[in-house]
Amino acid sequence: MKIICIGRNYPDHAAELGNEVPDEPVIFMKPKSALLQAHTPFYYPEFTNELHFEAELVLRICKNGKYIQERHATNYYNGITVGIDFTARDIQQECKEKGLPWEKAKAFDNSAVVGKFIDFTPEIKKNNINFSLQKNKEVMQKGNSGQMIFSFDAIIANISNYFSLNIGDLIFTGTPAGVGECVVGDILDVFFEEKNMLTVEVK
Repeated sequence: MKIICIGRNYPDHAAELGNEVPDEPVIFMKPKSALLQAHTPFYYPEFTNELHFEAELVLRICKNGKYIQERHATNYYNGITVGIDFTARDIQQECKEKGLPWEKAKAFDNSAVVGKFIDFTPEIKKNNINFSLQKNKEVMQKGNSGQMIFSFDAIIANISNYFSLNIGDLIFTGTPAGVGECVVGDILDVFFEEKNMLTVEVK
């Protein structure tokens, strides 16, 4: 199982970080060890002083594939949930300034948190999906899949040009504006439509 993430997929988020809107999906990856296991606490990493939350919609791959055409991509995922892509923003900025890869800011242990998956039904697929993140009961992020620069199917097709997709892979599809810092004691709740699908306490 691998975790593939898409960056800068919402124009307002690209703008808030001062990044250009990309012409094609920005792809980075997290290892299996980045996935926070169920019922495991999330601890603030000791190597960062600026930990940010990024709420995203997450797809679950259900079929092996390579060079997938966009019109067939919908057959390759069958589950969806919300997730948090935790980012050591200070480490990421240092790496960017030096022109270095920034995996250690994005792919560290337990940096990928996902909620319980639900079936991606035809009803869900035909509608845009609202999701949001609350920090200590205050809404910090609100997104809608219709705002994405690259759709789910476009993401799947693009990724598969470079990486084979395998059953059980997870795709983080990008975060909307409103990303921000969290500290020890904060409680993060992520909602799929009106349903709370994920709660994380930063310890």
